[in-house]
Amino acid sequence: MNKTKLWFGIGSFVLAGSLADTHTIGAAIAAPQIGPSIGGFANSHLTRIAETEPAGEGGEQGGEGGGGAPTSYALASTDPNAFNYDARPQIEAYVDLVALSYQAAVSATQSLDQAIDELLVNPNEETLAASRSAWVKARPAYLVTEVFRFYDGPIEEVEGRINAWPMNEAAIDYVQGNPKAGLINSSQDLTLEAIVAANQADDEANVTTGWHAVEFLLWGQDLSVDGPGARPASDYVAGTPANERRRSYLRFAAKQLVDDLSGLATAWQIDRPDGYAAMFKGLPQREAVGRMVNGMAILAGFELMSERLAVALDSGDQEDEHSCFSDTTHQDFIYDLQGIKNVWTGDANGKERAGLDDLVKSIDPATAENVSALLADAETKISALGNPWDTVLASPEGSPARQAGEDVVT
Repeated sequence: MNKTKLWFGIGSFVLAGSLADTHTIGAAIAAPQIGPSIGGFANSHLTRIAETEPAGEGGEQGGEGGGGAPTSYALASTDPNAFNYDARPQIEAYVDLVALSYQAAVSATQSLDQAIDELLVNPNEETLAASRSAWVKARPAYLVTEVFRFYDGPIEEVEGRINAWPMNEAAIDYVQGNPKAGLINSSQDLTLEAIVAANQADDEANVTTGWHAVEFLLWGQDLSVDGPGARPASDYVAGTPANERRRSYLRFAAKQLVDDLSGLATAWQIDRPDGYAAMFKGLPQREAVGRMVNGMAILAGFELMSERLAVALDSGDQEDEHSCFSDTTHQDFIYDLQGIKNVWTGDANGKERAGLDDLVKSIDPATAENVSALLADAETKISALGNPWDTVLASPEGSPARQAGEDVVT
Protein backbone atom coordinates (compact mmCIF):
# COMPACT_ATOMS: atom_id res chain seq x y z
CA MET A 1 0.00 0.00 0.00
CA ASN A 2 1.53 3.28 -1.08
CA LYS A 3 0.01 5.43 1.65
CA THR A 4 2.07 3.96 4.47
CA LYS A 5 5.19 3.17 2.49
CA LEU A 6 6.23 6.83 2.52
CA TRP A 7 7.56 6.93 6.06
CA PHE A 8 9.19 3.54 5.78
CA GLY A 9 10.68 4.78 2.52
CA ILE A 10 12.40 7.56 4.42
CA GLY A 11 14.11 4.99 6.59
CA SER A 12 14.90 2.67 3.74
CA PHE A 13 15.93 4.82 0.80
CA VAL A 14 17.41 7.84 2.53
CA LEU A 15 18.81 6.54 5.80
CA ALA A 16 19.79 3.06 4.74
CA GLY A 17 21.52 3.41 1.42
CA SER A 18 20.78 3.71 -2.26
CA LEU A 19 17.60 2.71 -4.06
CA ALA A 20 19.42 -0.25 -5.57
CA ASP A 21 20.08 -1.64 -2.12
CA THR A 22 16.59 -0.96 -0.80
CA HIS A 23 14.22 -1.79 -3.61
CA THR A 24 11.93 -3.43 -1.09
CA ILE A 25 11.00 -2.42 2.41
CA GLY A 26 12.40 -5.71 3.64
CA ALA A 27 15.88 -4.81 2.42
CA ALA A 28 15.85 -1.65 4.43
CA ILE A 29 14.10 -2.27 7.72
CA ALA A 30 14.64 -5.11 10.11
CA ALA A 31 11.58 -7.32 10.50
CA PRO A 32 10.99 -7.67 14.22
CA GLN A 33 7.83 -9.27 15.56
CA ILE A 34 5.16 -6.80 16.62
CA GLY A 35 3.09 -7.57 19.69
CA PRO A 36 -0.42 -8.95 19.19
CA SER A 37 -2.21 -5.65 19.93
CA ILE A 38 0.06 -3.16 18.17
CA GLY A 39 -2.02 -1.57 15.45
CA GLY A 40 -4.36 -4.55 15.53
CA PHE A 41 -2.02 -6.85 13.59
CA ALA A 42 -1.24 -10.08 15.37
CA ASN A 43 2.31 -11.39 14.97
CA SER A 44 3.03 -9.29 11.90
CA HIS A 45 6.32 -8.00 10.59
CA LEU A 46 7.07 -4.39 9.88
CA THR A 47 8.06 -5.38 6.37
CA ARG A 48 4.71 -7.01 5.74
CA ILE A 49 2.63 -4.37 7.50
CA ALA A 50 4.18 -1.60 5.44
CA GLU A 51 2.95 -3.22 2.24
CA THR A 52 -0.57 -4.30 3.19
CA GLU A 53 -3.87 -2.68 4.02
CA PRO A 54 -4.77 -2.44 7.70
CA ALA A 55 -7.22 -5.22 8.57
CA GLY A 56 -10.15 -3.81 10.47
CA GLU A 57 -10.17 -1.92 13.71
CA GLY A 58 -7.26 -2.05 16.08
CA GLY A 59 -6.65 1.53 17.00
CA GLU A 60 -6.47 2.37 20.66
CA GLN A 61 -8.07 -0.87 21.76
CA GLY A 62 -5.87 -2.69 24.20
CA GLY A 63 -3.55 0.27 24.38
CA GLU A 64 -1.15 -1.11 21.78
CA GLY A 65 1.00 -2.51 24.56
CA GLY A 66 1.82 -6.01 25.70
CA GLY A 67 2.47 -9.09 23.66
CA GLY A 68 5.78 -10.12 22.17
CA ALA A 69 7.96 -7.03 21.86
CA PRO A 70 10.27 -6.64 18.88
CA THR A 71 13.90 -7.35 19.62
CA SER A 72 15.02 -4.51 17.37
CA TYR A 73 13.74 -1.62 15.29
CA ALA A 74 17.13 -0.95 13.75
CA LEU A 75 17.21 0.13 10.12
CA ALA A 76 19.01 -2.49 8.05
CA SER A 77 20.81 -2.59 4.72
CA THR A 78 22.99 -4.93 2.73
CA ASP A 79 25.20 -1.97 1.87
CA PRO A 80 28.11 -1.76 4.38
CA ASN A 81 28.42 1.96 3.67
CA ALA A 82 24.73 2.73 4.11
CA PHE A 83 25.09 4.25 7.56
CA ASN A 84 28.06 6.54 7.10
CA TYR A 85 26.45 9.43 8.91
CA ASP A 86 26.30 10.70 12.48
CA ALA A 87 22.78 10.88 13.91
CA ARG A 88 23.82 11.83 17.43
CA PRO A 89 22.47 15.41 17.12
CA GLN A 90 19.09 14.04 16.03
CA ILE A 91 18.99 11.46 18.82
CA GLU A 92 19.91 14.03 21.47
CA ALA A 93 17.32 16.42 20.08
CA TYR A 94 14.65 13.73 20.03
CA VAL A 95 15.18 12.83 23.68
CA ASP A 96 14.92 16.50 24.61
CA LEU A 97 11.76 16.83 22.52
CA VAL A 98 10.13 13.83 24.19
CA ALA A 99 11.07 14.96 27.69
CA LEU A 100 9.73 18.49 27.26
CA SER A 101 6.60 17.29 25.45
CA TYR A 102 5.61 14.97 28.28
CA GLN A 103 6.31 17.72 30.81
CA ALA A 104 3.98 20.01 28.85
CA ALA A 105 1.31 17.29 28.80
CA VAL A 106 1.53 16.94 32.58
CA SER A 107 1.22 20.71 33.08
CA ALA A 108 -1.81 20.92 30.78
CA THR A 109 -3.51 17.99 32.50
CA GLN A 110 -2.88 19.52 35.93
CA SER A 111 -4.80 22.58 34.72
CA LEU A 112 -7.66 20.29 33.75
CA ASP A 113 -7.48 18.66 37.17
CA GLN A 114 -7.75 22.06 38.86
CA ALA A 115 -10.77 23.00 36.75
CA ILE A 116 -12.47 19.75 37.75
CA ASP A 117 -11.76 20.53 41.41
CA GLU A 118 -13.56 23.85 40.96
CA LEU A 119 -16.48 22.11 39.26
CA LEU A 120 -16.88 19.70 42.17
CA VAL A 121 -16.63 22.49 44.76
CA ASN A 122 -19.24 24.60 42.97
CA PRO A 123 -21.11 22.58 40.32
CA ASN A 124 -22.95 24.82 37.88
CA GLU A 125 -23.08 25.38 34.15
CA GLU A 126 -20.18 27.87 34.27
CA THR A 127 -17.77 25.58 36.12
CA LEU A 128 -18.81 22.66 33.92
CA ALA A 129 -18.11 24.77 30.81
CA ALA A 130 -14.74 25.76 32.29
CA SER A 131 -13.85 22.10 32.88
CA ARG A 132 -14.80 21.24 29.32
CA SER A 133 -12.70 24.12 28.03
CA ALA A 134 -9.76 22.91 30.14
CA TRP A 135 -10.12 19.41 28.66
CA VAL A 136 -10.07 20.81 25.11
CA LYS A 137 -7.05 22.99 25.89
CA ALA A 138 -5.12 20.17 27.59
CA ARG A 139 -5.69 17.60 24.87
CA PRO A 140 -3.24 18.91 22.20
CA ALA A 141 -0.29 18.67 24.59
CA TYR A 142 -0.94 14.93 24.82
CA LEU A 143 -1.76 14.38 21.17
CA VAL A 144 1.65 15.57 19.99
CA THR A 145 3.23 12.86 22.18
CA GLU A 146 1.46 10.01 20.40
CA VAL A 147 4.31 9.85 17.89
CA PHE A 148 6.51 8.59 20.76
CA ARG A 149 4.66 5.28 20.72
CA PHE A 150 4.95 2.01 18.80
CA TYR A 151 8.49 1.02 19.77
CA ASP A 152 8.02 -0.47 23.23
CA GLY A 153 8.78 2.70 25.17
CA PRO A 154 7.30 3.57 28.59
CA ILE A 155 4.01 4.68 27.04
CA GLU A 156 3.13 1.13 26.00
CA GLU A 157 2.63 0.08 29.62
CA VAL A 158 0.00 2.73 30.31
CA GLU A 159 -1.39 3.84 26.94
CA GLY A 160 -4.50 1.70 27.36
CA ARG A 161 -5.18 3.47 30.63
CA ILE A 162 -4.54 6.93 29.15
CA ASN A 163 -6.14 7.00 25.71
CA ALA A 164 -8.04 3.75 25.05
CA TRP A 165 -10.78 4.13 22.45
CA PRO A 166 -13.45 3.50 21.22
CA MET A 167 -15.35 3.14 24.46
CA ASN A 168 -18.63 1.71 25.65
CA GLU A 169 -20.05 4.58 27.68
CA ALA A 170 -22.40 2.22 29.52
CA ALA A 171 -19.40 0.77 31.36
CA ILE A 172 -19.14 4.07 33.26
CA ASP A 173 -22.51 5.82 33.57
CA TYR A 174 -26.08 6.12 32.37
CA VAL A 175 -26.78 6.13 28.65
CA GLN A 176 -29.89 6.63 26.59
CA GLY A 177 -32.26 3.75 27.34
CA ASN A 178 -30.30 2.56 30.38
CA PRO A 179 -30.37 5.04 33.30
CA LYS A 180 -28.75 2.55 35.68
CA ALA A 181 -25.75 1.62 33.55
CA GLY A 182 -22.13 1.61 34.57
CA LEU A 183 -19.93 1.55 37.63
CA ILE A 184 -21.44 4.81 38.82
CA ASN A 185 -24.90 3.28 39.14
CA SER A 186 -23.75 -0.09 40.48
CA SER A 187 -23.37 -1.29 44.06
CA GLN A 188 -19.66 -2.04 43.63
CA ASP A 189 -17.25 -0.17 45.89
CA LEU A 190 -16.08 2.83 43.88
CA THR A 191 -12.36 3.37 44.45
CA LEU A 192 -9.52 4.45 42.22
CA GLU A 193 -8.20 0.90 42.32
CA ALA A 194 -11.59 -0.50 41.26
CA ILE A 195 -11.86 1.92 38.34
CA VAL A 196 -8.36 1.09 37.11
CA ALA A 197 -8.94 -2.65 37.52
CA ALA A 198 -12.15 -2.46 35.49
CA ASN A 199 -10.48 -0.76 32.53
CA GLN A 200 -10.91 -3.12 29.54
CA ALA A 201 -11.02 -6.03 31.98
CA ASP A 202 -13.75 -8.03 30.25
CA ASP A 203 -14.04 -6.20 26.94
CA GLU A 204 -11.67 -3.83 25.12
CA ALA A 205 -14.51 -1.35 24.64
CA ASN A 206 -15.25 -1.17 28.37
CA VAL A 207 -12.87 1.73 28.90
CA THR A 208 -13.08 3.20 32.40
CA THR A 209 -10.03 5.48 32.60
CA GLY A 210 -8.17 8.10 30.59
CA TRP A 211 -8.91 11.04 28.35
CA HIS A 212 -12.13 9.68 26.90
CA ALA A 213 -13.53 8.56 30.25
CA VAL A 214 -13.07 12.11 31.55
CA GLU A 215 -14.48 13.45 28.29
CA PHE A 216 -17.64 11.35 28.66
CA LEU A 217 -18.04 12.37 32.29
CA LEU A 218 -17.87 16.05 31.29
CA TRP A 219 -20.04 15.96 28.16
CA GLY A 220 -22.13 12.81 28.36
CA GLN A 221 -23.27 10.93 25.29
CA ASP A 222 -23.15 12.77 21.98
CA LEU A 223 -26.73 12.37 20.76
CA SER A 224 -26.62 15.36 18.42
CA VAL A 225 -25.73 15.27 14.74
CA ASP A 226 -24.16 18.73 14.85
CA GLY A 227 -22.92 19.28 18.38
CA PRO A 228 -21.30 17.63 21.41
CA GLY A 229 -22.85 15.89 24.38
CA ALA A 230 -24.99 17.93 26.78
CA ARG A 231 -24.57 16.46 30.26
CA PRO A 232 -26.18 18.84 32.80
CA ALA A 233 -24.16 20.35 35.63
CA SER A 234 -26.83 18.99 37.99
CA ASP A 235 -25.18 15.57 37.57
CA TYR A 236 -22.44 16.86 39.89
CA VAL A 237 -24.56 18.47 42.59
CA ALA A 238 -23.90 16.60 45.83
CA GLY A 239 -26.71 14.82 47.61
CA THR A 240 -27.91 11.79 45.67
CA PRO A 241 -26.07 8.45 45.71
CA ALA A 242 -25.48 8.48 41.94
CA ASN A 243 -24.21 12.06 41.97
CA GLU A 244 -21.86 11.37 44.87
CA ARG A 245 -20.40 8.38 43.04
CA ARG A 246 -20.16 10.39 39.79
CA ARG A 247 -18.29 13.14 41.63
CA SER A 248 -15.87 10.59 43.06
CA TYR A 249 -15.43 8.89 39.69
CA LEU A 250 -14.54 12.14 37.91
CA ARG A 251 -12.05 13.03 40.65
CA PHE A 252 -10.42 9.57 40.46
CA ALA A 253 -10.26 9.56 36.65
CA ALA A 254 -8.66 13.00 36.49
CA LYS A 255 -6.14 12.05 39.18
CA GLN A 256 -5.16 8.85 37.38
CA LEU A 257 -4.63 10.71 34.12
CA VAL A 258 -2.28 13.19 35.81
CA ASP A 259 -0.43 10.38 37.59
CA ASP A 260 0.05 8.31 34.43
CA LEU A 261 1.38 11.25 32.42
CA SER A 262 3.63 12.24 35.32
CA GLY A 263 5.08 8.74 35.26
CA LEU A 264 5.94 9.13 31.57
CA ALA A 265 7.57 12.50 32.20
CA THR A 266 9.65 10.92 34.97
CA ALA A 267 10.69 8.00 32.76
CA TRP A 268 11.96 10.43 30.10
CA GLN A 269 13.82 12.78 32.46
CA ILE A 270 17.10 13.53 30.74
CA ASP A 271 19.17 13.68 33.94
CA ARG A 272 17.87 10.40 35.33
CA PRO A 273 20.66 7.82 34.90
CA ASP A 274 18.33 4.81 35.14
CA GLY A 275 15.56 6.30 32.99
CA TYR A 276 14.40 5.54 29.48
CA ALA A 277 15.97 8.72 28.09
CA ALA A 278 19.43 7.56 29.14
CA MET A 279 18.75 4.12 27.68
CA PHE A 280 17.53 5.62 24.40
CA LYS A 281 20.63 7.79 24.06
CA GLY A 282 22.75 4.69 24.62
CA LEU A 283 21.15 2.73 21.79
CA PRO A 284 23.04 2.11 18.55
CA GLN A 285 22.23 4.95 16.19
CA ARG A 286 20.44 2.70 13.69
CA GLU A 287 18.21 1.38 16.48
CA ALA A 288 17.39 4.83 17.86
CA VAL A 289 16.61 6.31 14.44
CA GLY A 290 14.60 3.19 13.60
CA ARG A 291 12.41 3.77 16.63
CA MET A 292 11.90 7.41 15.72
CA VAL A 293 10.86 6.48 12.18
CA ASN A 294 8.67 3.61 13.35
CA GLY A 295 6.71 5.89 15.66
CA MET A 296 6.09 8.28 12.76
CA ALA A 297 5.19 5.49 10.35
CA ILE A 298 2.66 3.66 12.51
CA LEU A 299 0.97 6.83 13.77
CA ALA A 300 0.69 8.25 10.24
CA GLY A 301 -0.17 5.08 8.38
CA PHE A 302 -2.38 3.11 10.72
CA GLU A 303 -3.59 5.22 13.62
CA LEU A 304 -4.27 8.49 11.84
CA MET A 305 -4.88 7.42 8.25
CA SER A 306 -6.71 4.17 8.94
CA GLU A 307 -8.24 3.97 12.40
CA ARG A 308 -9.11 7.61 12.94
CA LEU A 309 -9.95 8.71 9.41
CA ALA A 310 -10.70 5.87 7.00
CA VAL A 311 -12.65 3.64 9.41
CA ALA A 312 -15.00 6.47 10.33
CA LEU A 313 -15.40 7.57 6.72
CA ASP A 314 -16.22 4.01 5.70
CA SER A 315 -18.81 3.48 8.44
CA GLY A 316 -20.28 6.98 8.57
CA ASP A 317 -20.92 6.33 12.27
CA GLN A 318 -20.11 9.10 14.73
CA GLU A 319 -19.29 6.39 17.30
CA ASP A 320 -16.15 5.82 15.22
CA GLU A 321 -14.88 9.34 15.70
CA HIS A 322 -12.05 9.66 18.17
CA SER A 323 -13.25 12.41 20.53
CA CYS A 324 -16.97 11.99 19.92
CA PHE A 325 -18.40 13.28 23.21
CA SER A 326 -16.78 16.71 22.91
CA ASP A 327 -16.86 16.82 19.10
CA THR A 328 -13.19 17.84 19.02
CA THR A 329 -11.89 15.08 16.75
CA HIS A 330 -10.68 17.72 14.29
CA GLN A 331 -7.98 18.79 16.74
CA ASP A 332 -6.93 15.16 17.16
CA PHE A 333 -6.05 15.10 13.46
CA ILE A 334 -4.24 18.43 13.62
CA TYR A 335 -2.07 17.64 16.62
CA ASP A 336 -1.26 14.04 15.73
CA LEU A 337 0.17 15.35 12.47
CA GLN A 338 1.91 18.14 14.39
CA GLY A 339 3.59 15.50 16.56
CA ILE A 340 4.91 13.76 13.44
CA LYS A 341 6.16 17.07 12.12
CA ASN A 342 7.85 17.81 15.45
CA VAL A 343 9.98 14.67 15.11
CA TRP A 344 10.73 15.43 11.46
CA THR A 345 11.90 19.01 12.11
CA GLY A 346 12.95 18.71 15.76
CA ASP A 347 11.30 22.05 16.47
CA ALA A 348 8.74 22.29 19.28
CA ASN A 349 8.26 23.58 22.83
CA GLY A 350 9.71 26.92 21.74
CA LYS A 351 13.04 25.36 20.76
CA GLU A 352 14.80 24.70 17.48
CA ARG A 353 16.57 21.35 17.34
CA ALA A 354 18.35 19.07 14.92
CA GLY A 355 15.59 17.17 13.13
CA LEU A 356 15.44 14.12 10.95
CA ASP A 357 14.91 16.54 8.07
CA ASP A 358 18.43 17.88 8.63
CA LEU A 359 19.85 14.36 8.57
CA VAL A 360 17.94 13.49 5.39
CA LYS A 361 19.01 16.75 3.74
CA SER A 362 22.63 15.78 4.26
CA ILE A 363 22.06 12.50 2.39
CA ASP A 364 19.31 13.24 -0.14
CA PRO A 365 18.11 16.88 -0.26
CA ALA A 366 15.42 16.13 -2.85
CA THR A 367 13.72 13.54 -0.67
CA ALA A 368 13.90 15.81 2.37
CA GLU A 369 12.25 18.58 0.39
CA ASN A 370 9.58 16.21 -0.88
CA VAL A 371 8.69 14.93 2.59
CA SER A 372 8.50 18.47 3.98
CA ALA A 373 6.22 19.47 1.11
CA LEU A 374 3.97 16.46 1.70
CA LEU A 375 3.70 17.31 5.39
CA ALA A 376 2.73 20.87 4.51
CA ASP A 377 0.15 19.56 2.06
CA ALA A 378 -1.31 17.26 4.71
CA GLU A 379 -1.50 20.16 7.15
CA THR A 380 -3.40 22.24 4.61
CA LYS A 381 -5.85 19.44 3.89
CA ILE A 382 -6.47 18.66 7.56
CA SER A 383 -7.10 22.32 8.37
CA ALA A 384 -9.76 22.35 5.64
CA LEU A 385 -11.69 19.38 7.03
CA GLY A 386 -15.26 19.89 8.11
CA ASN A 387 -15.65 20.52 11.81
CA PRO A 388 -17.17 18.90 13.81
CA TRP A 389 -16.11 15.63 12.28
CA ASP A 390 -19.47 13.91 12.77
CA THR A 391 -21.05 16.33 10.30
CA VAL A 392 -18.57 15.02 7.71
CA LEU A 393 -19.47 11.42 8.58
CA ALA A 394 -23.15 12.21 8.18
CA SER A 395 -22.66 13.83 4.78
CA PRO A 396 -23.52 11.80 1.66
CA GLU A 397 -21.04 9.79 -0.38
CA GLY A 398 -19.29 11.95 -2.94
CA SER A 399 -20.03 15.19 -1.10
CA PRO A 400 -17.29 17.85 -0.92
CA ALA A 401 -16.96 17.28 2.83
CA ARG A 402 -16.36 13.56 2.41
CA GLN A 403 -14.00 14.11 -0.51
CA ALA A 404 -11.96 16.43 1.68
CA GLY A 405 -11.69 13.58 4.20
CA GLU A 406 -10.58 11.16 1.51
CA ASP A 407 -7.97 13.69 0.39
CA VAL A 408 -6.53 13.72 3.90
CA VAL A 409 -6.44 9.90 3.94
CA THR A 410 -4.47 9.96 0.70
